Amino acid sequence: MRRDLFSLLGSLTKKSPSKLHAVGGRRTEGCDSHAGQDTARGPALHKSGAGARGTLPLGSACREHGRGAAAARRAQTPLHPAPGRAANRSRALPPGSADRLRRRRRRRPGRSGELELSAPHQPERKFGVVVVGVGRAGSVRMRNLQNPDSSSACLNLIGFVSRRKLGSIAGVQQISLEDALSSPEVEAAFICSESSSHEDYIRQFLKAGKHVLVEYPMTLSLAAAQELWELAEQKGKVLHEEHIELLMEEFAFLKNEVVGKELLRGSLLFTAGPLEEERFGFPAFSGISRLTWLVSLFGELSLVSATLEERREDQYMKMTVHLETESKCPLSWIEEKGPGLKRNRYLSFHFKSGSLENLPNVGANKDIFLKDQSIFVQKLLGRVSGKELAAEKKRILHCLGLAEEIQKACHQRQ
Repeated sequence: MRRDLFSLLGSLTKKSPSKLHAVGGRRTEGCDSHAGQDTARGPALHKSGAGARGTLPLGSACREHGRGAAAARRAQTPLHPAPGRAANRSRALPPGSADRLRRRRRRRPGRSGELELSAPHQPERKFGVVVVGVGRAGSVRMRNLQNPDSSSACLNLIGFVSRRKLGSIAGVQQISLEDALSSPEVEAAFICSESSSHEDYIRQFLKAGKHVLVEYPMTLSLAAAQELWELAEQKGKVLHEEHIELLMEEFAFLKNEVVGKELLRGSLLFTAGPLEEERFGFPAFSGISRLTWLVSLFGELSLVSATLEERREDQYMKMTVHLETESKCPLSWIEEKGPGLKRNRYLSFHFKSGSLENLPNVGANKDIFLKDQSIFVQKLLGRVSGKELAAEKKRILHCLGLAEEIQKACHQRQ
């Protein structure tokens, strides 16, 4: 048997260098062509495949062939374990282990055979924010900014602005309007004051180079809104008008109900307690969220007529508006406010395929201000398409234009 092995070794070394032969179950080039390379390479391991197994340098394989080839053929494993730190990994790894191991490795300069991973995700930079006005909406905004979800974690609450001297609220310091406008740390303003002050605040913050989120309505006139949007575009800043009514469960239900249906007629009535027109604007502006519902559900609308019944001594008002869709289907919108009236919404939509009378209980509206804040963040990060931004701007300006027409029509009647 010993002679057979030496005969085999002799016949192998006489083969042409271009031929291939098996060593330890792996294919390597002929020994003659690599006779001088083992000294240069030293004991380094030739990697093969994923690197889970290895073979000796080719010259060493030739030298050791007579001694180890038979044993290697019996074991069907590489002739020798990898040298150095790889020696304890000579066994085959369990299924999947090689992949996990490679994912943990980082490629080092000058090293080959190791997987290069992309750099870990860097956290978004933080935009400094001030809240202007700390009424109901402003208080909710501050709470959300102090406890943001992951989508809004790049906002950093710097302070709040208020006409009242409050000092601090929940650890957040009050700052002056002048400091908010001039501070480089302040990059965005959340305007949550009375509607009558929105226009002035928006203009000041945009001129100071700040992004703006503002509660609806943005302004109390169409011309002012158009001017401010142009200013925002000139400054390269985000101007975002909040519309939480479009994030409500009720609206999602309605949107699903009306899709694909042909409207015949419809009405929407909203009731609530008294509201100061001097602070919050004419009812068509203070109630613009209902108008936004109708436009979002049925497309752009045109005004047919509008009337206002008002008894100021009783703090009572009722605005009745008749609209029509582009296909001439009639829609009525009524805002009624006065003492003892509960905040409620009544609707009736009639389609060719049936009717929808009022809204069922579709669940509570959770975190709608936080959802709106997240939309603002997406705009800050440039993740909202130009098409979506243009459509939103068109809808907002259309509703503001309708509200202005309604106000003029009501005043003419009076």
